[in-house]
Amino acid sequence: MIEVEELTVRFGGVTPLDGTTLTFEAGTCGLIGPNGAGKTTFFNVLSGFVRPVGGSVRAFGENLLAMPHYRRARWGVRRTFQTEQAIEELSIAENVALVHEHSRRNGRRSRRTDVLEALEFVGLEVTPTTRVGTLGSRDRRLVELARAVVGNPRLVLLDEPAAGLPDEETDHIGQVIRRIPERTGALVILADHDMNLVSGCCATTAVLDFGALIAIGPTDRVLRDEHVVRAYLGTDPGTQVVEV
Repeated sequence: MIEVEELTVRFGGVTPLDGTTLTFEAGTCGLIGPNGAGKTTFFNVLSGFVRPVGGSVRAFGENLLAMPHYRRARWGVRRTFQTEQAIEELSIAENVALVHEHSRRNGRRSRRTDVLEALEFVGLEVTPTTRVGTLGSRDRRLVELARAVVGNPRLVLLDEPAAGLPDEETDHIGQVIRRIPERTGALVILADHDMNLVSGCCATTAVLDFGALIAIGPTDRVLRDEHVVRAYLGTDPGTQVVEV
């Protein structure tokens, strides 16, 4: 469980997160909102790249904000980014092993097994020694997912993991995402603009708009909520939270 209380981030005169309070239960949860709503900033706070000016985050009962960013990786925070982070000059296996080195299961004895299991789990059918720079878009995205699930993660943050992929390949990404909690026990938070992907993966979804939480609840109800629809169309001036 992730419990967020009054989380606030300011960059000069901009407030990308404004007193956000929400709870994500186990499983896969969605985080949606228009461009600039604060989704990536939220991920940056959880992963340690941004320090908030106020608020708290408790992850599985632990004070996440009290941990240095390097400890969060070993504790079990994993994430993907909108831009791919794998190193093109290294092989697939080497890229995934780099993340494993900072995991709770760090050790040569388990590393090879864990890396190969992660690649099998995401459905990557390319030889692990293949250099990442030679891969197509789908396989590069799968490498990013393998990096996110290797080494027993506790919290997996997925920032538009299938962006730019055609429907068939996005469907495969969705199948992988849905199986992450069962395989690893991790809580997954999926931030995306693809409502089909969100509705297919997430039982619960929260909506941010201009840094404020405007709705949270079962995904199917949230996506039909008029307040949420108006926010996406840019016609809703309100910030009252709707629990649906």
